[in-house]
Amino acid sequence: MIARRKFFQLGLSALGAAAIGPSAHAQDDIIGALLEAQTPLTPAPVAAIQPVVEAAPKWVSLYNLHTDEKLQAVYWENGTYVPDALQALNKVLRDHRTGEVAPMNVQLFDLLTDIHRKTETKTAFQIISGYRSPASNRLLAERSGEVAKRSLHMDGKAMDIYLEDVALDRLRAAALDLKRGGVGYYPDSKFVHVDVGPFRRWQGS
Repeated sequence: MIARRKFFQLGLSALGAAAIGPSAHAQDDIIGALLEAQTPLTPAPVAAIQPVVEAAPKWVSLYNLHTDEKLQAVYWENGTYVPDALQALNKVLRDHRTGEVAPMNVQLFDLLTDIHRKTETKTAFQIISGYRSPASNRLLAERSGEVAKRSLHMDGKAMDIYLEDVALDRLRAAALDLKRGGVGYYPDSKFVHVDVGPFRRWQGS
């Protein structure tokens, strides 16, 4: 604070000296020289001041019902996705039948983040199904006609989810309202399918 005060006082002294400095005759000479040279007095450009907007980090909380693994991770921060967090999320969402890990589409995590915001849930997303290997998907399709043979689960673009503190129909409504992909409603099995494919809706058992 003392240094700042000294700097301020020094600035006032310099300003006072400049105000007293040149005589009126000297000022006339300077003005005359400028007029003779016909130099346009163009003000220096002032750079536009852009406000720095830092987006809040994005995080997601998952609980895999089959492996009993739970993970809460900040997967997007400082304008980019966080590789380590994505790897950890991919592992939690692996095919629990075969143990295969595959990269999940990051838009899925963005979708869950927005569903979290709309539902105001306080719990983790319970994962019934994340990534499915072709072998697992084929096995499920043979057992049930409700499993698509070319499921987006195999592409890492789909999850079957449930929230403990949000009614299932409200979870479905939040996903439908976002219009970011497919939404399947399975009231008997107690989960909602969400994916980042084309927007569509259906109901199963």
